[in-house]
Amino acid sequence: MLCHLPKQVSDRVLVGLETPDDAGVYLIDDERAMIQTLDFFTPIVDDPYDYGQIAAANSLSDVYAMGGVPLTAMNIVCFPMDDLDQQILVDILRGGADKVMESGAILLGGHTVKDEIPKFGLSVTGMAHPSQITAVKGALPGDVLVLTKALGTGIVTTALKRGLADEVEVAAAVESMKTLNAAASRAMVRVGVNAATDVTGFGLMGHLFEMMDFSGVRAELDASALPLLPGALRHAAAGVNTGGGKDNARYLGERAEIDPGVDPALLVNAFDPQTSGGLLMSVPEARLQMLLDALSDEAVPVRAVIGKIVAGTAGTIRVRAG
Repeated sequence: MLCHLPKQVSDRVLVGLETPDDAGVYLIDDERAMIQTLDFFTPIVDDPYDYGQIAAANSLSDVYAMGGVPLTAMNIVCFPMDDLDQQILVDILRGGADKVMESGAILLGGHTVKDEIPKFGLSVTGMAHPSQITAVKGALPGDVLVLTKALGTGIVTTALKRGLADEVEVAAAVESMKTLNAAASRAMVRVGVNAATDVTGFGLMGHLFEMMDFSGVRAELDASALPLLPGALRHAAAGVNTGGGKDNARYLGERAEIDPGVDPALLVNAFDPQTSGGLLMSVPEARLQMLLDALSDEAVPVRAVIGKIVAGTAGTIRVRAG
């Protein structure tokens, strides 16, 4: 659909509509590049405060994925003012504000409209040195893929809606989704990677495809190395899936080559849409240990080495059993 929009060309646009990056980047001067993004979605958990935190962390993640630091944020709110207790909205906004404060950014305001279905998120402005911008394009053969959060948020939250997820599973998913990608981003910028994105609605496989397609390379993914949230594998094996996950699998089609022996439940989690997922980084093998050490120094709990980049047909992904 974007091809129908008028094309604007500027030497100051470092990242724009031409690539499926997490945010746009505008060059201010030789030392500063401005990062802009926005995101919002409907509730995926019952607690409004948790929902506000998760939505805010998800929005802020786009700046972290580009190697930046968030500076300011504005609320985007849709809410049925006449049908729901307004305290619910207060709790949503409080969750978002607390997460923005944790990030070090400043909440400047926002905009609210009446809507039948609640929605919340942020418009975020960040900053980075132009040389430190990380984009979805740039992965090279010989790189190693590193993921910084466990998969399965869509599976666990769907299981929650069906009354199948237990308290431990839900708590782990919520904690993961509320966690900022700030620490992982700091480690990434300090070490230097060739490409990066955060894993959100297109799932690991969808976002990896974008990285491979725009970098002109192929990925080999180790299914047995994928980090999973508690309960994600069990629920997937029992048949829990999401419409978005099925759409992701259909979209990739023949681009994904699945080896015999790959656990179907692992594959479901690989396609599962993530909310506030981790950073997916393509790092030169020579810098892999430095990146893992930096992530450890930043106390990032998930530091999964999940595959490698090879020469081959752009955008294709081979999924190996192990």
